[in-house]
Amino acid sequence: MRVYWLLFVLLSIAGAQDVLTNDSIVKMTKAGLGEGIVVTTIQNQPGKYSLGPDDLIKLKQQGVSDKAIAAMIAKGTGGSATPSVAAPGAVTGESSDTDIPKGADVGVYFRKGEKWEEMLPEVVNWKTGGVLKHIASAGVVKGDVNGHIPSTHSRNSTKTPVEVIIYTPEGVAVTEYQLIHLHEEQDSREFRTVTGGVFHESGGAMRDVIPFESKKVASRMYKVLLPNLGAGEYGFLPPGAVTSSSSASIGKMYTFRLIE
Repeated sequence: MRVYWLLFVLLSIAGAQDVLTNDSIVKMTKAGLGEGIVVTTIQNQPGKYSLGPDDLIKLKQQGVSDKAIAAMIAKGTGGSATPSVAAPGAVTGESSDTDIPKGADVGVYFRKGEKWEEMLPEVVNWKTGGVLKHIASAGVVKGDVNGHIPSTHSRNSTKTPVEVIIYTPEGVAVTEYQLIHLHEEQDSREFRTVTGGVFHESGGAMRDVIPFESKKVASRMYKVLLPNLGAGEYGFLPPGAVTSSSSASIGKMYTFRLIE
């Protein structure tokens, strides 16, 4: 009863005053609210979050769960002016004649039936394999890295053929995204790749990277058709998704589960 009373108070404050922020999520977490309640609140309340690399690491250190952080990332740094009334992850409206999802923001979308749905990102924990080198002039980290996603299946499921729209940020090319095959473990998914745009075969770093072709359909929007993937777990790794610090390494990936 106490938990639901706290939730009612928090939602009332959020609705009457400011939108949710990083501090709001930390306060809810430290107040003892369950992960499900925190995630639902994020999905259904306006929010404006700081989601830079240092911010993500700080959230993790303050006890915010991976699912809550993923929900914050999905909500976007700009937040929403009004609470969401659609199903989580749904893109408003039908697809247009040019196959561009209406109301789309920067991110990845996949076709499910006659509609486009947002491919919700997940938090990736990174473990370096070999030496990571930081290039001060460009701010680029390059080297082999092992990615770990702390759950067995993606929430985004689809069937063959996979049809995707990638809406890139300003100044980012679609070729900077990597399509990765994820290996299912007992309680997680894992993969290995390289960063910094340096691709090589040594150490098996390229074993999980799947080449793909894209077609530009609008400004910063690219359509990707994947007709030959087998059943399993996959993800699109956006550029700049690996961030290392002395205390943690964290990032995000747009994941999906292919069901034959």
